[in-house]
Amino acid sequence: MTVSPNRITDPPPTSAGTFLGMTEPLHRDLDWLKARMAEVETPETTAALDDLRKLVNAPDPGRPPVLDSLSTEAIGRLLTHLAIGFHLRNKAEQHHIVRVNRRRELEATPETPRAESIDEACRALASRGLGAADVEAILGRLDIEPTLTAHPTEARRRSVIRKQARIGQLLAILEPPERTPAEIDAAASEARRLLGLLFATDEIRTRRLDVSDEVRTGVHHLSTTIWDAVPQIHRDVRRAARECWGVDLDAPGFLRYRSWIGGDRDGNPRVTAAFTRETLEAMRQAAVDGHLRDLDALENELSLSDRRVPVLPELEAAVEADGDLVPLDPASIRHLDHEPIRRRVHQLRARLRAGSIGGSELAEAIDLIRRAVRFAGLPEVADRGRLLDASVRVRTFGLHLATLDIRQHSRVHEAAVGELLELGGVTGDYSALSAKERASVLRRDLEGSRPLLAPGAVVSEQTRELLDTLAVVRESIEREPESIGTYIVSMAHDPSDVLEVLVLLREAGLWSIENGEVRCPMDVAPLFETVEDLDQAVPVLEELFADPVYAAHLSARARFQEIMLGYSDSNKDGGYVASTWRLHVAQDQVARLCRDQGVSLRFFHGRGGTVARGGGRANRAILAAPAASRNGRIRFTEQGEVISFRYAMPALARRHLEQIVNAMLLSASEGTTGDVVPDSRIAGEMEVIAGRSRDRYRELIDDPGFWPLFVGRSPVLHIGELPIASRPVSRGGGQLDFDSLRAIPWVFAWTQMRANVPGWYGLGTAFAEAIERDAGFVDRLRAAYREEAWFTALLDNAQQEMARARLEVTGWYLADAAGKTLLDRLRDEFELTERIVLSITGHQALLDHSPVIQRSIAERNPDTDLINALQVELLRRTREDDDPTLVALVMLSVNALAAAMQSTG
Repeated sequence: MTVSPNRITDPPPTSAGTFLGMTEPLHRDLDWLKARMAEVETPETTAALDDLRKLVNAPDPGRPPVLDSLSTEAIGRLLTHLAIGFHLRNKAEQHHIVRVNRRRELEATPETPRAESIDEACRALASRGLGAADVEAILGRLDIEPTLTAHPTEARRRSVIRKQARIGQLLAILEPPERTPAEIDAAASEARRLLGLLFATDEIRTRRLDVSDEVRTGVHHLSTTIWDAVPQIHRDVRRAARECWGVDLDAPGFLRYRSWIGGDRDGNPRVTAAFTRETLEAMRQAAVDGHLRDLDALENELSLSDRRVPVLPELEAAVEADGDLVPLDPASIRHLDHEPIRRRVHQLRARLRAGSIGGSELAEAIDLIRRAVRFAGLPEVADRGRLLDASVRVRTFGLHLATLDIRQHSRVHEAAVGELLELGGVTGDYSALSAKERASVLRRDLEGSRPLLAPGAVVSEQTRELLDTLAVVRESIEREPESIGTYIVSMAHDPSDVLEVLVLLREAGLWSIENGEVRCPMDVAPLFETVEDLDQAVPVLEELFADPVYAAHLSARARFQEIMLGYSDSNKDGGYVASTWRLHVAQDQVARLCRDQGVSLRFFHGRGGTVARGGGRANRAILAAPAASRNGRIRFTEQGEVISFRYAMPALARRHLEQIVNAMLLSASEGTTGDVVPDSRIAGEMEVIAGRSRDRYRELIDDPGFWPLFVGRSPVLHIGELPIASRPVSRGGGQLDFDSLRAIPWVFAWTQMRANVPGWYGLGTAFAEAIERDAGFVDRLRAAYREEAWFTALLDNAQQEMARARLEVTGWYLADAAGKTLLDRLRDEFELTERIVLSITGHQALLDHSPVIQRSIAERNPDTDLINALQVELLRRTREDDDPTLVALVMLSVNALAAAMQSTG
């Protein structure tokens, strides 16, 4: 195996203490886990693994021929061991991240706060001359809305996740202070028991998830880790403000959650109106249960007696007003005669159980209790403890837990509206009209007041399902206005794609216009996904904003417009550099347009877990956004294994959220401080570079021989069968081709093959040619890498994907003449891209700026390579025999590689 001198291969020797930030405790944890596995594994499997490691990781092994003779059962045992090992390593690394963050927090001082913390952001604002009032105003503008989605990127079963999580928790037994021998022995025994169960449990689900499974998973995260993390972030903000300015800031609800789970029906026929109703009810019940727990705790805590402290008259009036509304058994509340706050909590609990109180009323009632506690002379009880947490939670989660969005593809809307227009006698040829003609028809129809559909009219099943969904939406809004959020239009190409949704909302009684004034309780957001759509975003929005009907709709929504940007499809369509640049330009241009038009804008970033789908460090992405877009408002998707990682532990969730709040405070403060962000020094060349990068990428994927080879050699077809979500692997059904394949399995398959093509391909050619045209350009690129956050992120994300790649291993999948041609193209572009990246960054090797990740990749590679070798052998066998046992093992190998690479799609 020939290896470039700049590639990450074998890990450097480990010192006794710390190596590049990967401290000794992590390796201690890994050794402990490895020892527990050895205690439950058979000696035969351990020996076979050792032998194969020597062969696969030899200096020039190719693919070991001995794999041909391994039995199916032996391959299964090896994959199971390797998969469990990587999952446990991931848990150990999560545990270590918490450990390192805690150590850094302990070492932090007011003068040198922990990096990317809320303390650091507040210190930075104070150093710029901002006072408490300025920061309170910034917090008032902040609107941060992480959005959970059910996209198919989590390959593990919940029963497996729970066992792995518990083993990870047992690592705490190794932490100081010293434990007794009995405690250490008990932890080791529990780990062995759990490992025994893991070895006896199927890694892969036997059936595909349905929407109910996804809803349960989303509700679990929202009602546990996230439920606890949000109040912690508010406490962090208040503490930082006290330390910087000596005041308590009662920050409003700057952080709220949304969800697509049960509302996203784009390409997923399994998300029906019935499932949306079930989702809304499940989230409501989880929120009610959580608030009931908080009220129970408050009733136990707030034992203030009117014989010892003064009582706020407003609280007494509230207790009296609810006395008739919620009659309570005198015997059960006799002990509350002199405890009006407890009596009030008792009333709220009863009303919550009876369903006779809404989220906003409950929030006001809890705030009244806080004022009453302050009035009683106990400000710290009101503002720094459980009562504050309860107030934060009810304002964040309401009685809906997370606001549910609805998403559907524009072609579904077009078909439904065409059917309604025909039934209404407006036009029978709607789909044949041009985009401008469709917009004109829709505008005229919306200016009227009558619905198109007569009562009892018969429509197609697809249209009926769409209208039934909107009926569920209307009912939910009437019950709890915050329960429903935005209607998102996938693949929005022109203004008619948005106006069609207004027609549908009107049919459902959610949109009306009278005397030029519109009434509508929800926003409509176009999703610009492809490179072409991103290019056309500004003209489409200009036309929409100029449309009198849509202008009236905007007025009804306080001149607010949400716009979603698609990272996955733009990357799949145009490659990494073109997608990243078009997204950057689109944000800048759209933000400027909205500012000039007096429209309040919120971008919704449709990011995935991988770099190719917009993944990476969220806080760095925020700070790398164009200056015009940094208005304090942001939404972003969180999905699959990203949710499982970020919300696996309370401390991880807190760290994730504080990094986002840190970046948002800093980015939203720029206008306040008068800072001027200079234009990029390389923007003029980037249009040509992005275009050339896209051409290079399309030359690869549009080659007539590429698609059959990719489908035949990669595990993409098996990924399509992996039961990891309710949504199909492709849009539209039928035969799988490049256009219909979703971006997630596209990226997933390249990750499995260790090439990571969507995260770097085309970059080298495009920049090399630009440097060749102007030799001095490289100096400006180096300066941009040092000084411009967006360009730093572009190159750092690409080199991370390259560092994780192993084209030597990719060659195992492409081991014949046809495959060699593709492999040579990948190698040539990789080597060129590596040279360019290192030349610009000044590094000696990829990821020199991030030695911890560099080290982790190096330590993972040997066993990851072994899984690849086993997968290649299994794919070879399945091409000759479609035995279900072999297919199941391929899926197990997919799962094992997902754990090893910490990435699916």
